[in-house]
Amino acid sequence: MEKTSGWRGTREIWINAAYEALLESGIDAVKVMPLADRLGLSRTSFYGHFSDRDDLLNALITLWQAKNTGNLIKRTEDYAETIAEAILNIFDLWLLPDLFDSRLEFAVRNWAHTDRELARMLDEADIVRVEAFQAMFERFGYETQYANIRANTVYQTQIGYISMKKDGPFEPLEPRLKRMPLYAEIFSGRKPTEAEIARFLARHPLP
Repeated sequence: MEKTSGWRGTREIWINAAYEALLESGIDAVKVMPLADRLGLSRTSFYGHFSDRDDLLNALITLWQAKNTGNLIKRTEDYAETIAEAILNIFDLWLLPDLFDSRLEFAVRNWAHTDRELARMLDEADIVRVEAFQAMFERFGYETQYANIRANTVYQTQIGYISMKKDGPFEPLEPRLKRMPLYAEIFSGRKPTEAEIARFLARHPLP
């Protein structure tokens, strides 16, 4: 956007700058003056869009909730003919940052170590996400106890990868794609069909 005289920016560019600072350097880097310097704007611009720093931090949390938890729940409800295909649908989350932002997830989990209220929200998000996975398994006929264990296995495996920076944007695409049909079989106990695998891979072409 062209900067004209008196231009004060937008709420969105402040949130984007805060997002980048959070991912690059953690929550301590999300402060008004460093962000103002980064954007070439003034504190007056910031306070034209936010009441205070906490207001900006809440906007980041809302972004995380909508993108990661909201999209995850939607993905568990997408149409699939089999449980294996449903799990391959879930794997789209781990491959497409527009659906699930692994870097943001990592940053929020680190942030939660120093913010008790965010830690509480993170615990709630974990519960809601596992419940969504469990409901997906139950939809395909799994008994409640087995559905819960499988749901936790799927979720904790991925969060473990993210926490170790071994998945998402942290690892090349090709080896991950090769493993995912095997993971789908292990998580569900059902082998994906060749057609299901082909549809999945078509959504994620190698560069």
